[in-house]
Amino acid sequence: MPFEPTKPYNDLPALPPNADVESRRILKACVAARSALAELNVAGSLIPNQAMLINSIPTLEAQASSEIENIVTTADSLFRLASSDSGNADPATKEALKYRNAIQVGARLLKERPLSTVMAARICSTVKGVEMDIRNTPGTALINQKTGEVIYTPPEGEKLLRDKLGNWEDYLHNANDVDPLIRMAVAHYQFEAIHPFMDGNGRTGRVLNLLFLVEQGLLTIPVLYLSRYIIQNRPAYYQLLQEVTVSNSWENWILYILEAVRDTANWTTAKIAAIRDLLNQVAETIKKEAPRIYSRELAEIIFVQPYCRIGNLVDAGIAQRQSASLYLKALCDKGILEERKSGREKLFINPALLAVLTDRG
Repeated sequence: MPFEPTKPYNDLPALPPNADVESRRILKACVAARSALAELNVAGSLIPNQAMLINSIPTLEAQASSEIENIVTTADSLFRLASSDSGNADPATKEALKYRNAIQVGARLLKERPLSTVMAARICSTVKGVEMDIRNTPGTALINQKTGEVIYTPPEGEKLLRDKLGNWEDYLHNANDVDPLIRMAVAHYQFEAIHPFMDGNGRTGRVLNLLFLVEQGLLTIPVLYLSRYIIQNRPAYYQLLQEVTVSNSWENWILYILEAVRDTANWTTAKIAAIRDLLNQVAETIKKEAPRIYSRELAEIIFVQPYCRIGNLVDAGIAQRQSASLYLKALCDKGILEERKSGREKLFINPALLAVLTDRG
């Protein structure tokens, strides 16, 4: 039966796909993507304080993944509010912070259990900020925002959706003869086609991609800025998803995802190298120009995230509150940090780090 976009796609084929997902082109692209991921892991291991990566790259991913869903905020707002009460944040920033939190929640859950439907629901609930479960009512459809035309109607019926998600889980964990990167690409399409939740499916699916790479040992921590590539190539992302649905065209879709992994891993590796080089430069500057307060720990703490607080130094055991305040003010005097008031709180900005992180080039 041909695909009809206005009718629930209850005949969505089960995995594995009835297609060659290991063509010569795909396998060649797979090798390149794996190599780029290996270099990313090595670069990440050279960062002395892993919190620098855990706090920064997922925040950029949160901004970009939310932008794909037309939720637009700035990296500056996200970094400023990431470690404080976000109650005064604008709605878009709150949404992006929920996505960042979902990555962290998923990474913690992954230490206890493999990816599953239950975990997907937990991630979606975190993304949305409300309890989410598998759809059990009809009426969901994906619509072209410009024309109002229905372009896809996902399967309906809670039992059917849970059955398809069970098949999705089984493919992720048991199709061991297929490279994990190819499995990720195939499973990402399937999850988006099942569209198990009323909302938040795209963001949930992108978190699951990162977690699967960690689960399979291809990433040490979830610091792949994958949504950057999708934003830059958004029309192709949706077109290729649709081509799998309409004409079973798997090869181009898988090649797209593998290129996204390769390109993003290379970009993230370069970003990590830039952070590491900047940290070393700043550490040397502090040592030379403010030797009385210098410690490597002080240099590192102002790189954990672009906005530092007095409490960050206290919590890290670097200094008591009064001394911590003096240290940060001394770094402002040297032009390393900039002081900014946010309500009753003082923030100390690392402008050079913020520039590195927000440069999308």
